[in-house]
This record gives sequence, structure tokens and C-alpha cells, in this order.
Amino acid sequence: MNAPIAYPHETSPAPGVAVPVAPGIEWLCMPLPFALNHINLWLLADGEGYAAVDSGIALDPVKEAWKSALAGRRLMRCIVTHCHPDHLGLAAWLEQETGAPLWMAQGEYLAAHMMVEQIAGYRISSMVEFFRRHGLDQGRIDGLVARGNGYKRGVPEIPATYQRLFDKQVLRIGDHDWRTIVGYGHAPEHMSLYCAELGVLISGDMLLPRISTNISVMASNPYGDPLGLFLDSIAGFRALPADTLVLPSHGRPFRGLHARVDQLHAHHAERCEVLLDACRGKARNAADLIGVLFGRELPDPHQTMFAMGEAIAHLNYLEHAGKLQRAEEHGLVRYIS
Repeated sequence: MNAPIAYPHETSPAPGVAVPVAPGIEWLCMPLPFALNHINLWLLADGEGYAAVDSGIALDPVKEAWKSALAGRRLMRCIVTHCHPDHLGLAAWLEQETGAPLWMAQGEYLAAHMMVEQIAGYRISSMVEFFRRHGLDQGRIDGLVARGNGYKRGVPEIPATYQRLFDKQVLRIGDHDWRTIVGYGHAPEHMSLYCAELGVLISGDMLLPRISTNISVMASNPYGDPLGLFLDSIAGFRALPADTLVLPSHGRPFRGLHARVDQLHAHHAERCEVLLDACRGKARNAADLIGVLFGRELPDPHQTMFAMGEAIAHLNYLEHAGKLQRAEEHGLVRYIS
């Protein structure tokens, strides 16, 4: 039996307040304008200053919180786990304010540029047409069109240069070595960081304590299996010690990573069984199955976008496993078991 999940901290810090969580590691909690209303950022003692892990989304309150947190401190570099706006959004601003250069994986850096510049399959029009083929109705499509390029609002600028990170690379940060762990499914080359000496994993979005990471199929890779990649990636965390302190991007720091990996595998297996039942003997599309998968109405285009991507991810996963068959007729994609 794996050790249960436990939380060393009862509450999260106020914005701009740095709270120590391990030797040389401080926790910042910044606001987000979504149903998921916060992101955790980390400051690691780094020689004469600090390395930041992730930057927060491009909002004035987050900038003000950063100014408060950095008062009297020097920022040496900004290591970004992946390209999503709540992680990359203020990297360029931090570089301008402090001189701290960006460090991240090449796949994440390039994907960010593709989304900001609306290139090829990363355009809003590509996403809308992709979701239309998977059954999304015109009303919700209109909502996504009206929303526009939400990514660029969250990431108005990307640093012109970066230090490229690779999987299994060892970074010397202050007095400690951190090993990079690339995971797939949530983002192109999501970068977690592990310090064996401290027994700490900065998991980013790959391992969250209370919610399941969004796993979406993108229009640029419509037949991909990001859920399979994600499940394989988090299974790799089982190689880390059971008492590892996990520092996630959302929710509080926790111990019990083996139990959490098991929970997430069980959660996705249960969701897949629900979808198989819904497709038994009847061809269904992803839009039909949003309610089946999530069990509730989605209040806004932002959540519709994530829900459609995730529904398609589960359906593609089941197709790759040979449990569903895909049918493409008259410009629509359906699945049947």
C-alpha cells in the first residue's frame, strides 16, 4: 500500500509573499483569472540571488506581486516548465526588469511562438475547424471565435533568446544539483525538476494533488495520443522515493507521489470506461460526450476549449488501444465501440 497523500502546509501564501518549503526553496502563489485561480511559482537560492521556476500570467497584479517578492533580491534566471500562459507569460517582463534570462525546452519555446504568431495548425481557425469536425455546435464555436487569441493575451511577449534545456540534464542551482525530467501529454516537452539531495520534485503541471492535468489533442496533431504519453510519463515518477516532497503548479505541496500517480491512472481508466459505455453500439462524437466525461455544463469558451481537447484525447487513447473505432463521414468524426 502506497503512503497516502499528505500536505505539510495548511494554507497557500498570499500573493507576493515567499514562504520557505525546503532548504533554499521558497513558494510564491500568484493569481489567475480562471476557475483555476492560482499558480505556484518557486524561488531557488542560486549563488548571489535566486532562480525562478515559472513566471505567472501577464497581469498587472502578478507584476506587482513579483515586485514585492523580489524586493532586495536578485533574480539570476527564469526556468520555465512549459509554454502555457500561466507559466511563461511574464518571462519577457522579468527579463526586462531584472536581466534574468529564460531557460526552457526547445519544443516549448517554439510552440509558444507558434501560438502567439498563429502559425499553421496553431491558429484559432485551425482549432475551430478541428472542433467542428468533432461535433461542436455553432453557438460554442462562435464563443471560441469571439474569445480570440487568449494565449497572446497571457503571453504578450516572448524573450528573443533562451537557454535550451534537455531531458535528464543536470542543473547546478546554488548548492544543489537538479535533474530535468521531460514529460509528455500536457505540453510538447514539459520540464519537471528533481533534486535527490533535497528529496524534492518540482512537478509543474505533470503531477497535481487534487485535480487532473488537462490533456488535450491539438489541431496540429489530430490523431495523436497525448493521454497515453501522459500516463507513461507520470508512471516514471514511481522511480522516485516514496517520501519525495512534490511542489506542484496548482494546489499545495504534498507527499505521497506514488499514491497520486495510482489515483490518476485509476481516474483516467474510469473515465475511459464511461466513454466506452457511451459509445457501445452507437457512434458518438466528442461534443456529444463532453457531458458524459465531465458531468456538468461548461460555463465559458475557455473551459469548452479544454473540455473538447480532453474528450478527444480520451477517445483517441481508446482508439489507439483498439477499444474504439473511428468513423469519418461527411466531415464529422465519430467513435464507436
